[in-house]
Amino acid sequence: MAAVTRPETTPQPRVYFKTPPGTEDEVPQKQGRVTVKYDRKELRKRLNLEEWIVGQLTQLYDCEEEEVPELEIDVDELLDLPSDVDRALKVKGLLADCYKPTDVFVVALLERVRGMQKLSTPSKKGEVTP
Repeated sequence: MAAVTRPETTPQPRVYFKTPPGTEDEVPQKQGRVTVKYDRKELRKRLNLEEWIVGQLTQLYDCEEEEVPELEIDVDELLDLPSDVDRALKVKGLLADCYKPTDVFVVALLERVRGMQKLSTPSKKGEVTP
C-alpha cells in the first residue's frame, strides 16, 4: 500500500532572489501593482490607442513622431465629458493649429474611446478614491 502524504508535512520548494549588496534602494518595490489594479486587457487597449493616436498625429501634421506638437489627448478626460459632441469639441480644440482636416481623426478617435474604461490613478494605502 502506498503511503499518503499530507500537504502540511511535505516541504514545498521555494525560490529566493538575492539582490547584490548596495542595490536595495535601487530595486523598485511591488512591480506588478499596476497590472493588479487594472485589467491587463484594458491596459493593452490603452497602449494600442496611444500608438494609434501618435501615428494619426504624424500623418495630420506631416512630420516624424518626434516632431509632433506637444498635445495631451487625455482619454480619461474625454471619458469624463458627458457627450460625444463635447469630446469632439475638446479634441478639435487641441488640434486647432493643424492645417489638415481633422474630422475623420476625431470621429475615429471617439469610436475607439467609446466603451473604454476610465483608469484612475492607483491609490496609496489609506487613501480613499472618489
